[in-house]
Amino acid sequence: MIYIYNDFGGTHTTSLAAAYHLNTLPTNRTLTTEEILNVQYFNKLKKKDLGKLIFHGLDEDGNEVYTIGRKNNKYAVPAMQQMASILQSKNKNCEKIVFSNTSPTVPFVMSIGGFFARGLNISSLGEPLLIIGAKKCCQLINQLVQETKNQGYYTKSNTTILENYNFKP
Repeated sequence: MIYIYNDFGGTHTTSLAAAYHLNTLPTNRTLTTEEILNVQYFNKLKKKDLGKLIFHGLDEDGNEVYTIGRKNNKYAVPAMQQMASILQSKNKNCEKIVFSNTSPTVPFVMSIGGFFARGLNISSLGEPLLIIGAKKCCQLINQLVQETKNQGYYTKSNTTILENYNFKP
């Protein structure tokens, strides 16, 4: 199975989701500033990385975990789903792919922090706001990851898109 966490920039909530998915973050409490800043790719990707699948690792079941920043393009994930379906059909490959949208978990303060840190390249102003936002939504992201894993295990479809609108801060 392949899991692909996606959102606007692909560097904040998606990176946290991948880290939770790979069991590299504690799940029983709010994250510390140090834990957040040590998450692979958290606030580290650039505009040139948008639209690229970023491999984070293999989970405990050997499933691949990726992230992608898609900006406001509402067609990116459906296009990837269609391409995956074509390749699966053509190559007789039945490996499941789950696309999970982390955007609904983003609190307003994290959006502002991301705008300053990534959009305007002012990390000194944006990073503290990103930390506040990450602390605010980390447990929600963990819940989203658990639901994403459950959907992956139980769905019969080869490709699944999870919009996750029920995971709002």
